[in-house]
Amino acid sequence: MDAVLVINADLGPLHRVTVQHAIRMLCRRVAEIHEAEPDQVIGIFPVPRVVRLVRYVVTRWRFSAGPAWSRAGVLRRDGRCCAYCGGPAGTIDHILPRSRGGRNSWRNTTAACYACNQRKGDRTPAEAGMPLRREPVVPSWASLAAR
Repeated sequence: MDAVLVINADLGPLHRVTVQHAIRMLCRRVAEIHEAEPDQVIGIFPVPRVVRLVRYVVTRWRFSAGPAWSRAGVLRRDGRCCAYCGGPAGTIDHILPRSRGGRNSWRNTTAACYACNQRKGDRTPAEAGMPLRREPVVPSWASLAAR
């Protein structure tokens, strides 16, 4: 288990951290173990699966706007599936190329495999004759956390 779920004091999920980070949180006493791996310990602590914060953290900012754009976020949103051929994706593609003023935004980027990204090149999908299988959308916090 390499990721530990961090939940708020009201048991609402916040994010995931590494086991090492979770142990540091336990040492600083900002969190306590909510669920642990059976019969596994790190020092004096059982290996945590879920840690709960001792104090409630206000998370209004999470619901006011969607998550910031990132390459990893685009790949996660699209399930690492190429928007052109449906194969496994490892890169992102700008629908309106950056050379033509395209920005790094949720609606202008999509996951693509290397071959499709190279084939499309510096053109729009219509110019390249490569229709998108799905329209890119701005994800919510919940949809990114679920993936």
